[in-house]
Amino acid sequence: MQIRYNTTYMDPAIELNDIHCSFQKHFWQRPQKALRGISLVTMKGEVFGLVGQNGAGKTTIIKIITGLLRPESGQVRIFGMDVHERAVKKRIGFLPETPYFYKHLTGYEFLRLHEHLSGQRNDRVYAYELLTRMGLKESTDVPLDNYSRDMLQRIGYAQACISDPDLLILDQPFDGLDPLHRREMKQHMLDAKKKGKTIFLTSCILPDIAGLCDRVGIIQDGLLIKTGDPGALLDKKINPDEITMEQWVRSITKRS
Repeated sequence: MQIRYNTTYMDPAIELNDIHCSFQKHFWQRPQKALRGISLVTMKGEVFGLVGQNGAGKTTIIKIITGLLRPESGQVRIFGMDVHERAVKKRIGFLPETPYFYKHLTGYEFLRLHEHLSGQRNDRVYAYELLTRMGLKESTDVPLDNYSRDMLQRIGYAQACISDPDLLILDQPFDGLDPLHRREMKQHMLDAKKKGKTIFLTSCILPDIAGLCDRVGIIQDGLLIKTGDPGALLDKKINPDEITMEQWVRSITKRS
């Protein structure tokens, strides 16, 4: 059973205040608005899911939260600090939507590399524990070039966790996973939550959002149109397994 925390008296982990961002494909074209005044707060110890259709602005928000992209205007704070402070980077674990892998490294070498890069810990045992927890024990010494899409997604999630960060930022973490490994990853996130970790994720898999997140934010065309408990936002007459994310977002938009 999922354990939920009362976030009323918790401190914020992520604060976005009136974020605006535009992109310009060519210098002769007018900039296109990607984000239009996004404001949201994620509390410490919370699992927050950002959902929306492709092109809605989810990955742009992820890049701004991780400091990879600077917004045109607005303020971003992580644990009360500016997102670009070095102390913030040490507390974040990040899985991008399309991670890059050094294919010549083994799974174990890949995790140890990111462990050293984080500068947070030097623990061989923990790397093996993560590999085992992700179902990759038998592939510890196998080069990543021989990993399947499902295995690469799991090792990508493991590298986000290798420094034991306070905040996990996960862009489409369930992509490419089979049902068993999706369930195992989801359980690992819930276990991290019990330890007080904060998780900010995007997903297009409605059942995982409904059963995992304390709150969700729905984004459409660069606007945050709704936030709240996923159970309250999901019509009780609807089975999450029988409706797509796009259909759910459209139904919420109509009700708004």
